[in-house]
Amino acid sequence: MRDSTVTANETGSWELPYELRQLQETARRFMQQEVEPAEAKAPHDAYELAPDVTLALQAKARAIGLWNVQTPAEFGGAGLSLLGQCLVAEESAKCRMGAYVPACGAFGFDPPNVIYKGTREQIEKYAIPTADRGEKTFVAISEPSGGSDPARAIRTRAERRGDRYVLNGSKVWISGASQSKWGIVFARTGSERTRSNISSFIVEKASKGFSLKPIPVIRSYYPYELTFEDVEVPVENRLGEEGQGFQLAETWLVHARVPYAAATLGIADAALRLAIEWAKQRETFRSRLADKQAIQWMIADSEIELRAARLLVFQAAWRADLGQDIKIDASICKVYATEAAGRIVDRCIQIFGGMGVAKEMPLERWYREMRIKRIGEGPSEVHRMVVARDLLGGQPKAQGV
Repeated sequence: MRDSTVTANETGSWELPYELRQLQETARRFMQQEVEPAEAKAPHDAYELAPDVTLALQAKARAIGLWNVQTPAEFGGAGLSLLGQCLVAEESAKCRMGAYVPACGAFGFDPPNVIYKGTREQIEKYAIPTADRGEKTFVAISEPSGGSDPARAIRTRAERRGDRYVLNGSKVWISGASQSKWGIVFARTGSERTRSNISSFIVEKASKGFSLKPIPVIRSYYPYELTFEDVEVPVENRLGEEGQGFQLAETWLVHARVPYAAATLGIADAALRLAIEWAKQRETFRSRLADKQAIQWMIADSEIELRAARLLVFQAAWRADLGQDIKIDASICKVYATEAAGRIVDRCIQIFGGMGVAKEMPLERWYREMRIKRIGEGPSEVHRMVVARDLLGGQPKAQGV
């Protein structure tokens, strides 16, 4: 976007600039008029639509500029600012499968932005055709030994042998792996467990020695366990220099947390609107639910938390677009948004009562999938550590850490 700066209107209160308000409205209208009717025909726990339906939606999204919103414009995407990405993330989450398949795949699936730190040859071979076709990719960091401290937890090794590296090890909780043709794998290229000994590689799923199996969880869109047994990767598939992997991962993760948080607010907002409409029409004990103080307070608390979380997301994205360090901002908005959104969906289920957990409504699916959001992209406890360390000016040692 040309301008993601928050401006002041005539009353002196801040507002999004016109261009971003138009983007938000376009995404919202597309979701309501195109995506929701298409998804209504799919099973409750579906994580994809019929191929012809998806292609038709993607063609319409391309036509209005809502295609791969994170991908730079020079490589075929919309090239939105981080604030613009957050606005689209919030709106595209407002469907049943929106927690993990935004807009049911209508807006494409951006390759991880670290690929654009690679060589021109890597971008042209992998990123551009993948983005154009709207195909998924995967990023493999977490391992059985841990995921929140990759500098020390990564044990997958990449040993250089002439003009290629040989990978051995395993990764867990990797989303999208079965639907992808390639992904980015982080492995240790030195003997010491330090961040300077981690490198990143573009790995094709068809590589000999690469295998995967699903990990059943509480959502239908299963993550996968990946196994590498003497998987050979050409040197030209290394991203960046040897030992730069952790730096690339950290940059990607910090910025990814902000639209990740924004998406949870889209689900919370959709759930709250459903609950409000239900409260207005549902009568029990001779009065509407909307007239009962207990219900009113649930709705009020939810709206307050939703607005506060949205402002934290906006602030983090705005500062990133100004080129500022947002590591702390990203952790703050990720913790608050994911936890607040979980509470909001929980309250909405309570307002609906038994209907709230029926598969006739999207709430029970959102409730299950929102629970994962407090763990994905770094659990809340780790982000609280990040914030605490910044405020205390050091590295306080928490028990068990």
